[in-house]
Amino acid sequence: MNEVVVTTLLIVSLFVLLGSGVWIGLTLAGVAWIGMELFSSRPAGDAMAITIWGSASSWTLTALPLFVWMGEILFRTKLSESMFRGLAPWVNALPGRLLHTNILGSTIFAAVSGSSAATCATIGKMSIPELTKRGYPPDKIVGSLGGASTLGLLIPPSIIMIVYGVAAEVSIAKLFVAGVLPGLLLASLFSGHLMIWALLNPDKVPLSDTRMSFMEKLNESRHLIPVILLIGGVIGTIYTGIATATEAAAVGVVGALVLSAAQGSLNWTTFRDSLMGATRLYCMIALILAGAAFLTLAMGYIGLPRHLAEFVTGLNLTPGVLLLALALFYIVLGCFLDGISMIVLTMGVILPTVTAAGIDLIWFGIFVVIVVEMAQITPPVGFNLFVLQGMTKREITWIARVCMPYFFIMVLAVLLLWWFPQIVSWLPSRM
Repeated sequence: MNEVVVTTLLIVSLFVLLGSGVWIGLTLAGVAWIGMELFSSRPAGDAMAITIWGSASSWTLTALPLFVWMGEILFRTKLSESMFRGLAPWVNALPGRLLHTNILGSTIFAAVSGSSAATCATIGKMSIPELTKRGYPPDKIVGSLGGASTLGLLIPPSIIMIVYGVAAEVSIAKLFVAGVLPGLLLASLFSGHLMIWALLNPDKVPLSDTRMSFMEKLNESRHLIPVILLIGGVIGTIYTGIATATEAAAVGVVGALVLSAAQGSLNWTTFRDSLMGATRLYCMIALILAGAAFLTLAMGYIGLPRHLAEFVTGLNLTPGVLLLALALFYIVLGCFLDGISMIVLTMGVILPTVTAAGIDLIWFGIFVVIVVEMAQITPPVGFNLFVLQGMTKREITWIARVCMPYFFIMVLAVLLLWWFPQIVSWLPSRM
């Protein structure tokens, strides 16, 4: 059957199921079931059982619930309040004030988790209640978190960079180093957007509580020490090679428990509530992951990613137009697949064309990661949108709308990397 007809049918099925109130994870699995039953010879039931079990039993995925639990502990004890007390005096001078804690927190935590979902869930558990309590606009709280949490894919260590490095046979170490400056560039652009918005809408930003001298700011910064110790411990165990990302997540949980106990804010109630809160949030994320994994398998059997990739490569485009076509291709593909699956299913077809066009594979890896970041906040299957929906209980369309400015900021970042490729290549060239 024509690929356009197949794609249209699956999109319609997706929207019908979502519109009828079916849980998101079950919707993704249902669309995959429809696709495999109608357009594949593989038995759908057998494939679904194997795929869901495989996605749910992944050792690498263990880091995600642990990071979510760490965020819950921080949220339910004095540690999150301490982080805001320490950051507030410094970001209060910036237009937008405490909204920048979403950007700073996500940038820092991205260097810990390697996952945008974990970054979104962890920082969101700390920042959403605190910023809401202080009277910041909900659309700016959720939008800045949704946009900034995508940095979990770009700032090393990044799981998706490892997958691309293996597929493209390029140095993973150079890919990690190449992602540093683009990651900081994106974080700066996000903060710049908040500053411009705050300058244009001064009445929507809550007033600063007090004015402080430099020494008073330094004194308030002491409240950052517990969180810095915690993040430093997690990052340090990863970068020194003492622990994997999953083991470092366990270090983060233990560290959060120890620090909260030392502050006197850990008791049986907060421990139980943090554990149950993390369990509920992770079960929601795990169900979506399982549905996405089954949908990825179904797409592979139907052959849609391969057909689309072959169509793009067969157009014989110039490098600039080729990158534009690939950006659109991955954004559309991101409506159905997670980032890792997009790379696994398409790189074999795409890479020969990219190499023939003279595009550096390290630069192309960063380009792909940023485009995949865009897909994280693009409906209908933008994964960060689902995580935010689980935390805020808002409509997915509202969340997508408030995150949309950050999508266009990422488009601007891709253009800057095209015009100034040295942003990507400078650090790897010095290794």
